[in-house]
Amino acid sequence: MALFLSTFENKVDKKGRVSVPAPFRSAVSSSHFQGIAIYRHLSLPCVEGADISFLEQFSDQLYEDFSPFSTDQLSVATAILAESHQLAFDPEGRVMLPQVMREFMGIDGLATFVGIGRKFQVWEPKAFAAHRQEQREIAVDKVTTLPPVGARGRP
Repeated sequence: MALFLSTFENKVDKKGRVSVPAPFRSAVSSSHFQGIAIYRHLSLPCVEGADISFLEQFSDQLYEDFSPFSTDQLSVATAILAESHQLAFDPEGRVMLPQVMREFMGIDGLATFVGIGRKFQVWEPKAFAAHRQEQREIAVDKVTTLPPVGARGRP
């Protein structure tokens, strides 16, 4: 599975094309789909993205965790999967950000790509700067309560 790290700011042209950071393209290079998948975040003004296998696993998990006819399953599937977009890379490593996603994020000219592990986020740069500061303040309080690396699943 892909791993997305670091933060990059890239220009978005008038047509909505943006270059996906080279390390992110490399992270998805072994995927059967040569591109990325994005979806609206449920509570933040950004989109999240990953390689297509992440959303395939997410979809599988939805059907394992819920009955396929559950209203909860339908709500989550509609909010995430129905609003997802598969964005293929062009020869220059760019994707076309859909207009609806650019409007949702408030992007006009620049986009900030933020690696957060198995997925990444795309933000309007000023909105991300404020979010980053808020997250750092929260992290300072929470980091000492995390279990040691490798201790997952231990009592």
